[in-house]
Amino acid sequence: GLIFYDTKVTVMNRVLNATVQRTADHAAPEIILDPLEIVGGEIRSSENSYFCQAARQLGCVPSSQLCVKLASGGDPTYAFNIRFTGEEVHGTSGSFRHFLWQVCKELQSSSLSLLLLCPSSAVNKNKGKYILTPSPITYAEEQLFHFFGQLLGIAIRADVPLPLDLLPSFWKTLVGEPLDPDVDLQEADILTYNYVKKCQNISDETELEALCAEIASQHLATESPDCPNKPCCKFTYLSLTGEEVELCPRGRHIPVGWENKDVYAAAIRSLRMRELQTPECMTAVRAGLGSIIPLQLLTTLTPLEMELRTCGLPYINLEFLKAHTMYQVGLMETDQHIEFFWSALEMFTQEELCKFIKFACNQERIPFTCPCKDGGPDTAHVPPYPMKIAPPDGAAG
Repeated sequence: GLIFYDTKVTVMNRVLNATVQRTADHAAPEIILDPLEIVGGEIRSSENSYFCQAARQLGCVPSSQLCVKLASGGDPTYAFNIRFTGEEVHGTSGSFRHFLWQVCKELQSSSLSLLLLCPSSAVNKNKGKYILTPSPITYAEEQLFHFFGQLLGIAIRADVPLPLDLLPSFWKTLVGEPLDPDVDLQEADILTYNYVKKCQNISDETELEALCAEIASQHLATESPDCPNKPCCKFTYLSLTGEEVELCPRGRHIPVGWENKDVYAAAIRSLRMRELQTPECMTAVRAGLGSIIPLQLLTTLTPLEMELRTCGLPYINLEFLKAHTMYQVGLMETDQHIEFFWSALEMFTQEELCKFIKFACNQERIPFTCPCKDGGPDTAHVPPYPMKIAPPDGAAG
């Protein structure tokens, strides 16, 4: 926290350029994707997704081939080239950025099961935010988490912000910061957080019975063996993926009572914290990331800075975009249609601005830093900057 973000980025960029492993005499690996596999917007099976198509093809490419210098200049070098079957695309930049955008859409949909919508989302807190799916993983899933980590590193080297909406707990675990049992639980699963608080604050047995009755209505309780009509909670709880799990050995047979209610509340909290840390999945993600960028870099970044470096800001700063716009021959900022253009953009909602950016440069988010700092010389720009506005092709109009 003692070093400015810009200073960290400068050091980080220097390290990334010093750890390049693919030299000019090596051709970029190429991925061939079939857009028809995902036609109609609905992916019939996860194997057809761009994410899985790419993971399969890059599985046999040494990760050193993906470690390229930071993207710069008009025709930047990217980790790999994308070719869409049956489509003629000029240049490599647009299709690469479209691929990253499409993959983020897939990751945050039901077609892939690597990310899970956080439960708080259901009650309008952190709406649309995701966490890693906490469950034992197969070897194939481990490979996919590894590839997800590689994509984070590839996006950092390419300086293309990924439109991913992940909870702070993901970024904390990624950079190795401990989670806060109160704040992070509340962010991810506010219902469980409230339930744990209720358990801890119960003042007498009548309140405990009322709470058990409330849980009974959610099918987590059974009747007490002593009093058949009295609902009774056992040492079990629903995991984030919806399965009933025992909070301790033989938990299904241990009723919750006045004397062990605090142990029960603590056990629920530690179950959720374990699920949020997802050690198996996170190890695979970090291994993938570490194959593209040196993990030591993460020790200087706060979770928020890591998110900014990987995903940029989820909103478009029009002033910044204006400062990084070039007007080509014969056009000036004061031309009437240029003024109309900017005033139209100023009326756009953030969602519409993202669509405009997607239309203009094939990515939804734009970096909010640029080596030229304040819209200086063209040479220092990094794609998608500068935005170029050209005169019409025809003589008239």
